[in-house]
Amino acid sequence: MTDVHGGDISVEGRPGAGAELAQGMSEAAARRPRRKDIRPLAHLLPFVRAHIGDALAAGFFLLFSTSATLGLTAAFKTVIDKGFATGAASAVNGAFVGLGAVALVLAVATSLRFFFITRLGERVVADLRRALYGHTLTLDPAYFLKTRTGEVLSRLTTDVTIIEQLVGTSASVAVRNILSLVGGLGYMAVVSPKLAGFIVLMVPVILAPMFLMGRRVRKLSVTAQDRFADAVGYAGESLDALDTVQAFGREKASDSRFGEAVEMAYQASVRRITARAVMTAVVIVLAFGGITLLLWSGAHLVLSGEMTAGTLAQFALLAMMTAGSIGALGEVWGDVQKASGAMERIAELLSSRPGIAAPEKPRTLPQPATGAVAFENVTFAYPGRPDLPALNGFDLTVRAGETVALVGPSGAGKSTVLRLLLRFYDPQAGVVTLDGVDLRDADPAEVRQCMALVAQDSPLFSGSALDNIRFGRADATEQEARDAAEAAQATGFLEALPQGFDTPVGERAKTLSGGQRQRLAIARALVRQAPILLLDEATSALDAENERLVQQALHAAMAGRTTLVIAHRLATVLKADRIVVMEDGRVVEQGTHAELSARGGLYSRLAKLQFGVEAA
Repeated sequence: MTDVHGGDISVEGRPGAGAELAQGMSEAAARRPRRKDIRPLAHLLPFVRAHIGDALAAGFFLLFSTSATLGLTAAFKTVIDKGFATGAASAVNGAFVGLGAVALVLAVATSLRFFFITRLGERVVADLRRALYGHTLTLDPAYFLKTRTGEVLSRLTTDVTIIEQLVGTSASVAVRNILSLVGGLGYMAVVSPKLAGFIVLMVPVILAPMFLMGRRVRKLSVTAQDRFADAVGYAGESLDALDTVQAFGREKASDSRFGEAVEMAYQASVRRITARAVMTAVVIVLAFGGITLLLWSGAHLVLSGEMTAGTLAQFALLAMMTAGSIGALGEVWGDVQKASGAMERIAELLSSRPGIAAPEKPRTLPQPATGAVAFENVTFAYPGRPDLPALNGFDLTVRAGETVALVGPSGAGKSTVLRLLLRFYDPQAGVVTLDGVDLRDADPAEVRQCMALVAQDSPLFSGSALDNIRFGRADATEQEARDAAEAAQATGFLEALPQGFDTPVGERAKTLSGGQRQRLAIARALVRQAPILLLDEATSALDAENERLVQQALHAAMAGRTTLVIAHRLATVLKADRIVVMEDGRVVEQGTHAELSARGGLYSRLAKLQFGVEAA
């Protein structure tokens, strides 16, 4: 991975890593206010409302199946009182036919409920994933300076999977058991008001520990999810810098540190599981203890002739159904609490707003854009480094079609100039303009549409070589992509691949050499046909021969385009219309190579140090 100035950062295990890991793991938790309710789940409602048809159908069949379930108890009462009590075979047959009919209705209603609620869950989760990923793409680099990519990926995967379990299964189980509980209590009040009163007294005794202990389960769920996110975050960092880890022989140290993270996540999960198991046991003991007392009271009512055996059997079934619903709610409540914790983390990401966004009424850039750029007294410091400005009173004007090379020592602010021009950040003071329009007044997407970037280490993507070139411009024809590859001196090695331009290049194009990847990145920039070309050490990965060929291609591509070049190599500097020398975030010299060399200033010293014999 790289820091904001482009320097390499190695990932190495070291003594005391466990303490640092524990401290880092508490960061996500510290940023998030803790709640003791399920209000975060309200963020799911807009996704459910978007598919209200499935939600209403699921609700209808849920009511229907619950009613059929309650009807089974009435059919069972009929079997006992009108079948067994009379001793007539015809009465028994009729009672069982009625019981079978109710069971058939229950089966059909339950299957339809399952279909609609499951389809709704899958659709909601798919929409949630798309919304979450799409929103993440709008966040600016400043957000990822304080939030690790692994934590974001954890929310996209693990947390969304927990929501999928809730919407597709747990929510249906919870609502079904709530309806069964309410319907069962109401029906019991009709069957035997005296015994129903006993049940009403028992319900608060059973529900109270469920909700009280559920709060702890939810808190432990969020903690476990935070720990897992931290483990995934560290794994992502290590795998992203695997070459560095292996080069320094830190495999065991990195594995040990990741093991600590996994162990902390495991221990947090065990605490959650323990709390949930205790909660379930307490609820079940209370529920079935109440049923035992209920049956004992009912048996004495039958003996005294106050109710029939069928009525007691029906009431017992209703009581067991009610107790089962309470037990199921006790178990599913843990899922609801866990999902609430996951939704809180997801909602936090969805509510994050990028610092760089289009204004309410953005100014339109001139069409076609000419590419004139100006920095006027710009001061900028990266987030987290407010006391170390990368640019300090920086002034630069680049005419349309001009090629300007930025040179200077490391940390002078050269790459920062490109980042501000791409509007990844806004300056704290001063103005950056494109064709006379302040970038803060324009839509960032429109601004970036005018630019093509080739960075020192330009990331490529899985897919074919042709896909990677077209990443620069989705509507580019195959011939335009091939022309761009030809201009970037990439046609030779691309056509030598097994399937030519259609050959998959692997994740981050790791099947290609560093120089080949860079030429593919240059082709991607050229096919964009943007009026501004940004080259940040674009030829640093090329050997001398390939650099000469690519420089020729870039020189042709620069014609008619505004070009900003960051380079240490003399070949690039010599072809610039103007060289701007930067130091400590300011312009200290500017002119041609000959002019600056003759002055004996910073450029002259850098030329002798960096270019050696070439400078001489």
